[in-house]
Amino acid sequence: MSTVTKPKHIGRNISRIRELRGMKQEALAIAIGISQQSISNIEGSEIVDDEKLQKIAEILGVSVEAIKNFSDEAVFNIIGNTVNNHDNASMNANIQYQPTFNPIDKVVELYERLVQAEKEKVEYLEKLLKGK
Repeated sequence: MSTVTKPKHIGRNISRIRELRGMKQEALAIAIGISQQSISNIEGSEIVDDEKLQKIAEILGVSVEAIKNFSDEAVFNIIGNTVNNHDNASMNANIQYQPTFNPIDKVVELYERLVQAEKEKVEYLEKLLKGK
């Protein structure tokens, strides 16, 4: 009984890595110098020629081997292990929203702008009255 392994779908791997990087097909196409339709065709192909694969790997910031050996299961395992290896205290700290600004300062800033706008209105109205 032979155990023939199914070859990896290189185009699908490119698509998944591109999506994980938050890149659209059009952006990848422009970076490589081909059309978006060509990227779509590449992502639909099981095999990609080495020259194109090298260019795509450079743009995506990964190695050719990473594209060839990519698996969704590995990504989920890494994410799962990263989340499970933290204690609840640090987990809660990561989830809590901590603004990078002081909300009271923003309210004061808004109030000062409104006061300044009112002063400018008063000055403009006084100028109009003096003109009559």
